[in-house]
Amino acid sequence: MPDDRAAALRRALDRFPASVFHFDPRIREGWLSDRYFVRAAATLDQAGRDPHVTMQVFSKRAGVVAGAFEGVRLIETQLADGYAPSSVAVDTLLDGDSVEPWETVMLLRGPYRAFAHLETPLLGTLARRSLVASNVRRVIDAAAGKPVIFMGARHDDWRVQTPDGYAAMVGGAGSVSSDAGGAWWGGRGAGTMPHALIAAFGGDVVEATLAFTRYVRAHEPSVGVVSLVDYRNDVVADALAVARAMREAFGDGALSGVRVDTSEKLVDRSLAERARREPDAALTGVNPPLVRRLREALDGEGFEAVGIIASGGFTPHKIERFEQAGVPVAGYGVGSSLLGHNKGEADGLLASFDFTADVVELDGRPESKVGRELRPNDRLVPVEWA
Repeated sequence: MPDDRAAALRRALDRFPASVFHFDPRIREGWLSDRYFVRAAATLDQAGRDPHVTMQVFSKRAGVVAGAFEGVRLIETQLADGYAPSSVAVDTLLDGDSVEPWETVMLLRGPYRAFAHLETPLLGTLARRSLVASNVRRVIDAAAGKPVIFMGARHDDWRVQTPDGYAAMVGGAGSVSSDAGGAWWGGRGAGTMPHALIAAFGGDVVEATLAFTRYVRAHEPSVGVVSLVDYRNDVVADALAVARAMREAFGDGALSGVRVDTSEKLVDRSLAERARREPDAALTGVNPPLVRRLREALDGEGFEAVGIIASGGFTPHKIERFEQAGVPVAGYGVGSSLLGHNKGEADGLLASFDFTADVVELDGRPESKVGRELRPNDRLVPVEWA
């Protein structure tokens, strides 16, 4: 309902003051804007014109909106010198809203010179955040309620970890891999051990897991232990060895899960004989037969409570195949594909998510490029400046 959405926007803006976003002060100067917007404002200034316009922002594809709250704070704090937020009226969708192609996401009404330079950073913010949120939502839907860890931090510039982590949360990710990724919403980095830790113990996954467990029990007791068991490309043998050692050292329930991250170029040792018999079978990487064999082995020794986390090359389509086949996966780790590093729709993911802004009214009357007329949207919520 409109009143509920207005209240949700107020709560969100209270939760995300402008200081959260650390805006570059050069935004106000136009340094981060396409230069023609800066020159347009300068041209109007020299001509003595300051037209009142309506600018309409719309998405070019279906997905999930993210970056709207950040965009509101951008407008509030980075208007051109001499203009107060009260001079610009903003109506917006909410982060997490679903959106269709050509649907209006935000309307700005006010003197064009106040926000001409903000078109570039505003659209870029919406584009990046909505790309990540939309791809995460697709993975969440495919996973059918199973937890998904957003592991995108290592696949892009470190400066986007925090906003990407927020966008992943908007899309529905249950956790992120770095503290920076959870900074805007109070989350902490999840996950347990990398392959490097096992290497540091000479390739001994058991010793690495036991050492890791001692560490978290002493310093981060809320962290559940998930052992990474594909280091030697022998996940069944190593998972059982870890589970036995953990039970002996710390008792039942100490091992929360095992993560399988087998390279897509390799066939695990437990499937090597089958691969020789069935050369055309798809047995490389993390595949259903491997996960089933691992589940059976764990259950056979009383480790039914140890979950299996699958990671490495997972996309919505691959997750859907696992879920439809009833593969016993407890959760998924997904990384680079969520940032657009994929085959696009062939993977069930988006490679881009663009937005466009157009002036659609001038001094209260229609004025726009042909085909870009005002498209009202009754889901938009007006921003109430403090």
